[in-house]
Amino acid sequence: MKQVKIIECPRDAMQGIKPFIPTEKKVAYLQALLRVGFDTLDFGSFVSPKAIPQMIDTATVLSQLDLSQATSKLLAIIANTRGAQMAAEHPEIQYLGFPFSISENFQMRNTHKTIAESLVTLTEILEIADQSNKEVVAYLSMGFGNPYGDPWNVDIVGEWTEKMSTMGVKILSLSDTVGSSTPDVINYLYSNLIPQYPEMEFGAHLHTTADSWFEKVDAAYTGGCKRFDGAIQGFGGCPMATDDLTGNMPTEKLLSYFTANKVTTNLNPLSFESAYNEASKLFGEYH
Repeated sequence: MKQVKIIECPRDAMQGIKPFIPTEKKVAYLQALLRVGFDTLDFGSFVSPKAIPQMIDTATVLSQLDLSQATSKLLAIIANTRGAQMAAEHPEIQYLGFPFSISENFQMRNTHKTIAESLVTLTEILEIADQSNKEVVAYLSMGFGNPYGDPWNVDIVGEWTEKMSTMGVKILSLSDTVGSSTPDVINYLYSNLIPQYPEMEFGAHLHTTADSWFEKVDAAYTGGCKRFDGAIQGFGGCPMATDDLTGNMPTEKLLSYFTANKVTTNLNPLSFESAYNEASKLFGEYH
């Protein structure tokens, strides 16, 4: 049976919103998402409150979640070793997500570190994850190109994948941070990298405009990708990337694609509909 993992990213949807979303509203929304049965929820982040003020209450949110019925794994984004240490203190978190940009400019904008410094950080994060029984999900940010004129081609992505593999990264999500990917490049990367690294799980964190979602999902799936990040209704995008946000991949579009292609996602349709309505209420206030 054909099957994919859907990773829902409410953190990505919320982090760019300027007014602070009250903790109890975050908890209620995450609780609705937990009922859907996503493989993983990218629920919050342990990063500098100056950088992402919206996520300052991640630990509090976590302490208020009822996980007794939940099957979804929890992922927290971290940008440095300190964030990894903070996240590692919470046994409920299974995954530490680390955005590793292959664009020097973006890595500086996003984490104030050079690529070389970020490699040191990644080594430390992998050690922390190992000691605290967690897994690292590395995001190859700007994995499909960048708007800064930094060098990019498919071979550079290949070289970084090789480096990550040697370092011990088991889950690598190619991240289209500014929506610059084309179906040809998406398909080429997955269909070439996946057979080369059978021990690695490749994900797709695609940002998209309303009219290009289908071709991007199709290119990744036909290229062999079985792990997809989405955010209900496409809310969010990276506040560090450009001022003109390209939205997240809408989860409902992913579901319609996989349903049409008879691919199992293991999501509960009624709970999804309910979470979709909750998203309209929550994000409707801020958009």
